[in-house]
Amino acid sequence: MKLNSKSRTRLHRAGINSWGKAIVIALLLAVPGMSSAQVKDTGKVTELPPVVVTATPFKDRNELDMAQPVTVLKGEDLRRKREASIGDTLARELGVASSSFGPGAGRPIIRGLDGPRIQVLENGIGTLDLSTTSPDHAVTVESFNASQIEILRGPAILLYGGGATGGVVNVVTGRIPNRLAKSPSGDIEIRGNTATEERSGAFNAKGNAGRHVSWSIGGFKRKTGDYDTPVGRVKNSATDSEGISVGGSFIGERGFLGGSVSRLENEYGVPSPEGSKIDLKQTRYDLSGELDKPLIGFEKLKVRMGYNDYKHNEIEGSGEIATRFKNQALESRAELLHAPIANWKGVLGVQFQDRNFSALGTETIVPVTKSRSTGVFLVEERNWDRWRLEFGGRVERATQDPQNHIDPSRAFSLFSGSVGTLWKFIDGYGLGLTATRGQRAPTTEELYIQGAHRGTATFQTGNNDLSKETSSNIDLALRKTTGAVKWKVNVFHNQFNNYIFVHSADTNADAVADRVDASGVLDPNGKFLVQNFAQTGARFYGVEAETVFTLKPDALDLRLFTDYVRGKLDSGGNVPRTTPPRFGLELNHRMGPWTANLSAIRVMHQNRVAELETTTPGYTLLNVDMSYRITKTKANGIRIFLQGKNLLNEEMRLHNSFLKSFAPLPGRALVVGFRGEF
Repeated sequence: MKLNSKSRTRLHRAGINSWGKAIVIALLLAVPGMSSAQVKDTGKVTELPPVVVTATPFKDRNELDMAQPVTVLKGEDLRRKREASIGDTLARELGVASSSFGPGAGRPIIRGLDGPRIQVLENGIGTLDLSTTSPDHAVTVESFNASQIEILRGPAILLYGGGATGGVVNVVTGRIPNRLAKSPSGDIEIRGNTATEERSGAFNAKGNAGRHVSWSIGGFKRKTGDYDTPVGRVKNSATDSEGISVGGSFIGERGFLGGSVSRLENEYGVPSPEGSKIDLKQTRYDLSGELDKPLIGFEKLKVRMGYNDYKHNEIEGSGEIATRFKNQALESRAELLHAPIANWKGVLGVQFQDRNFSALGTETIVPVTKSRSTGVFLVEERNWDRWRLEFGGRVERATQDPQNHIDPSRAFSLFSGSVGTLWKFIDGYGLGLTATRGQRAPTTEELYIQGAHRGTATFQTGNNDLSKETSSNIDLALRKTTGAVKWKVNVFHNQFNNYIFVHSADTNADAVADRVDASGVLDPNGKFLVQNFAQTGARFYGVEAETVFTLKPDALDLRLFTDYVRGKLDSGGNVPRTTPPRFGLELNHRMGPWTANLSAIRVMHQNRVAELETTTPGYTLLNVDMSYRITKTKANGIRIFLQGKNLLNEEMRLHNSFLKSFAPLPGRALVVGFRGEF
């Protein structure tokens, strides 16, 4: 896509700001006639295969049938993009980035929002880990054991509470079978990476044991060394992790009931000046069940429950344990789908969360705190010929109760509501409009943290006077889903009242961020950067666009995409660590047993920075992926694959990463391995 000189002049004279320019570029990218790629649309309507989205209460919903923008990764596309963390796995998806804190920790960022505003789920239940509390804490879900990953961009508060004001990532593992397998099946993958010295492997298998019992088992092992970059090796970045899970279900004519247990052990270095390591251990138990026609007037009952026993130690370079983090958490939810009433169908649900959290050690930085929330929600929808209307509401009560008898207990009453519509005005075209108002209670860390956190080399101070955070979001989605050319454009605006954020301090107003020693005494050479939690109004707005050209059916296709987000504080200045704009392409080719993929992403220079924040140069990421099927099975067969990553050996620094100044992303790498499905 190119703009000629006259077009650029007109844009300049019109005084279009960066927000307007981003929309113009996105529209030019999405509209086929404005692209340099010339593809003839035959007019033949070819439906994409339906992909069921499980992170919705309606069983018949697919990604093309939702008002809210949704992306579903599965199959070969997911297998090709798998990385060590869920954040890095999704980093090339529309509107998504990673908080990358070295190879061991990376959490999804959606539309510039991260942490406690992005809910990461495992089979519809929260991961129940501590990844929302700090970017150095790993997400405890493994992408190599996922069969499908769903990304809901924009608020999903009605179903999942205030932790989903920015979006949801649902990792589907099939750990608890919900139907009998036709025959035993599974997959295996082994790979190595030259830049990270990775040696990893994963497997999944499922089958039946009799007429009504189905089972599953899965596991992985990964070990890496300190990784290479164009400017040298990053010390203390090695990882060593492994996990295993088993599950089973009793499956009858009207539903199923099943459970699973999983164990994760993960030790990884934090490439910060402190040189800390994290030793993480987790045992998780899950229960899931469905029952058709449980009561008169109701079509289905869904019940899910998860309990997590989590702990990790943050270990100093000397080997001494500095802080012990513990989190025992329970989450349960039940959903009742009622029969149509005057052509309206809907879901009544309840969600309960209970959490016991502590961060104790040489100095306690967070008191032992018991947290609890209870939410009740209702979602209703009605379909007409080409139009769907949906609305809903949620009421929630959240409490934070520190056990130190010093910090005050807090309680919050929260209300959220949403209305949305999907209009299929022409065959193959859809227009979605969603308006959401949601509220989020401050987290334990935002309220009560006080002290030196060695994992991030920061000295953080919470604020126990924080108010609840309120967001008002509007999301417009226009898409074409059939034919040789498919495209989508999403425009969004999210206004926050009492937005909670962490910022660097500058007590002497010398334009240099304060640093302290471990006890909190100001020291220009101190190891710890001072960061305080504050609250003000903020707004996020942006645009996402994508076009897919089918150059040769079932053989060659081209994907072009761009996304842009801007975060501004009402008090003045920009939101810290906002994701920079980017443009990308993917070329996919299939010929017999061969597949090939070329991807190139240009991440722009980020100069719209917050106070005391430095700019970050742009970079170009060029990757290739080739695979060959050496044996054909009833599934996808056995494939050997070869990947080239960062082929230009660019020095890539993520603006949204706390580690950008001393830990760039890996340099040029060769990944080789094989995967098989049986």
